[in-house]
Amino acid sequence: MNRTTISLLATATALAAITGLAALTAPGSGAETEAKAPARLPVERSSLLCPTPSTSELAETAYTSFTPAGKSGDAKDGTAELKASAAVLAETDTAPAKDKTKKGDAAKGAKGAKDAKKPAPDKAVLALKEPGKPVAAKASGGDAPALVGTATGRLAPGWSAQQTTTETAGDARGLLGVSCTGPDTDFWFPGASTAKERHDYVHLTNPDDTPAVADIELFGKDGALKTTLTEGIPVPAGASVPVLLSTLTSDPAADLTVHVTTRTGRVGAVLRAADDKAGSDWLTASADPSGTAVLPGIPADATSVRLVAFAPGEDDADLTVQLAGPGGKIVPAGHETLHLKSGMTASVDLLDVTKGEAGSLILSPSQSGRATPVVAALRVVRGKGDKQEVAFIPAAAPVGERASVADNRAKGSTLSLTAPGAAAEVKVTASAGTEGGTQVVKTYKVKAGTTLAVVPPVPAGLKGSYALTVEAVSGGPVHASRTLALPKDGIPMFTVQTLPDDRGTVAVPAAEQDLSVLDD
Repeated sequence: MNRTTISLLATATALAAITGLAALTAPGSGAETEAKAPARLPVERSSLLCPTPSTSELAETAYTSFTPAGKSGDAKDGTAELKASAAVLAETDTAPAKDKTKKGDAAKGAKGAKDAKKPAPDKAVLALKEPGKPVAAKASGGDAPALVGTATGRLAPGWSAQQTTTETAGDARGLLGVSCTGPDTDFWFPGASTAKERHDYVHLTNPDDTPAVADIELFGKDGALKTTLTEGIPVPAGASVPVLLSTLTSDPAADLTVHVTTRTGRVGAVLRAADDKAGSDWLTASADPSGTAVLPGIPADATSVRLVAFAPGEDDADLTVQLAGPGGKIVPAGHETLHLKSGMTASVDLLDVTKGEAGSLILSPSQSGRATPVVAALRVVRGKGDKQEVAFIPAAAPVGERASVADNRAKGSTLSLTAPGAAAEVKVTASAGTEGGTQVVKTYKVKAGTTLAVVPPVPAGLKGSYALTVEAVSGGPVHASRTLALPKDGIPMFTVQTLPDDRGTVAVPAAEQDLSVLDD
């Protein structure tokens, strides 16, 4: 019996990540060695999806694409393009439902999927050329499409895109901003509503070449709501489908948690909420269920703040509610704790909780050792009377190694940095502008348990818009958000985007091993 030893001189390990794909070749000695810590390598492919902005003829939409410089590994080439998705259903926009849809239509999901129009010509709406310099495009009126895109090579790590729409009139008027999302199979949206004055749509976009089927569950204050959906919602390959929540149930609910999952395939999901009195904005998914939730960046002049939270597991959750402001953590008067019953949506009116100082809400377990996973979001209003404007802040994952947000203007941006635990230091880079300018870098120290709200640095000689990149330097986790304020006709229009880790790298385990083959 002969013993033959085959040494693996090189092992290729491919990892599929939600944000993309990383590949590596790792040399090995062939001898047994101690296990090595996983290496972090740049992703080689990223996908992003932007929802249909609007069908209002008054809508003005700006698209911005950006990849931060650095962390591209050995990649020298790459592309990053956003293209129009296949045309969505006949009811493609998020205009008020009272003018568009009757109850019980269930968003016309199955029928509309079959009737989806052919994709627009295969031409990029936005094509990024190099890291560190954003590019922008504009669209007017109601024909702006949903976008799907892929970045490869040196443009993939940390690729982000921003969609900003201004609507100056109508029930859905407002400044609507959304960071385009990556595809996934599971999303939580606390903060939705089917109340008479609300017209909320979930937009589902399929980036792949094969159809996807999605399910939508609704949870109110008494638990799961009965819906008209029985077979799921087909989302054709490369297409985008809007679903009007009020068509899914006959029971109006002021506060809802929406759960989107897929039976087959994957989608990008984001919710557009329109309020008859307070305007409209996008609500992105809450961070994954966790025992602690951080909701960063409540504006100093917020006139109304409403917390909506949900415990998706089998256990109830008892939470401590704290506001982290510039001087530390305080407990909102009368709202020291929050009890969440499993599977039931709870809400709390915090009114003008910031009292003139920007802050962030922190939800943590009331009892040590009893961390029940929760999801949460804030509905934030600025202004009063007929001059109100609404925006949403979901629970956000930490910045991690790095996070970026595009479409910042020379005026109107506020960066909020929250250190819920230990103090931290971060580096903030203001990129070159879309039409000119030189990047600027600045560091900030965030005290433990506080929120630091700053006017971010602006590129020297800025022309156009620019991107902000936040990188951890030292200390504890930092949660961040960007507020963009563009007042119009006395209305304090604004939108808030959180900055979770861009997942520009993935952990790749070291691969060294000996294989022995026994021959008779």
